[in-house]
Amino acid sequence: MILKVEDLTFKYNSHATLENVNFTVKKGEITVILGPNGVGKTTLLKCINSILSPLKGDILIHGKSIRDMDTMTIAKKMSYVSQQSQAARITAFDAILMGRRPHIRWRVSDNDIKMVDAAVKRLGLEHLAMKYTDQMSGGELQKVSIARALVQQTDLLLLDEPTSSLDMKNQIDILSLIKRVVKEHNIAAVMTMHDLNTALRYADKYIFLKNGSIFGAGDVKEITSKMVESVYGIFVEILHHNGNPVIIPDDGLKAA
Repeated sequence: MILKVEDLTFKYNSHATLENVNFTVKKGEITVILGPNGVGKTTLLKCINSILSPLKGDILIHGKSIRDMDTMTIAKKMSYVSQQSQAARITAFDAILMGRRPHIRWRVSDNDIKMVDAAVKRLGLEHLAMKYTDQMSGGELQKVSIARALVQQTDLLLLDEPTSSLDMKNQIDILSLIKRVVKEHNIAAVMTMHDLNTALRYADKYIFLKNGSIFGAGDVKEITSKMVESVYGIFVEILHHNGNPVIIPDDGLKAA
């Protein structure tokens, strides 16, 4: 087990955004956090990464609480890709190289450069490597951020809407790459997504958040229409294609 979230509660202006959240994440698995806008999906990722401090509860990585870790130690164990990529005026190559920062002692090594080169090629970013990030589109910045997370070489990837600015082809390319990296290196990923069908195609496990708490969780192949209807308030039908659930909304009808 890589990640364990225990009794996590987070309040914003005295309002409980997350309440008593508990779940675990195993090696070799992708877990997707689902739910409507405003239920705390991004907040949960930020608590896991110690960007936000929960009111109570604990986050354990490899059985050790992140409360006992400094920022650099956490960065060696988990990497985070936010929805809003920063566009500071540095080249894409240097932005990706920043992912090696937790591992750099005195200076950038030849191995660090080789790892960035490999990530650039793996994500097809050769034409962007020397382009400044403040001149890039949202989709280009997103791919650079994912490359940075991969060269960070952590056991846990935290991905907040990792494909929100990408077209269909790039969504498939990026999610296929993330799944391949998770399986090949026996690490784990936790990501938030709004597109249920895309999420369920690439994830192994799902977590539904409703009103700041976990409403349901399990294997994506076991997801039910009743659960989706309860979380999103619309009637749906679930079909299966190649073993994966496909959710078809019933347009115009709302579930009770």
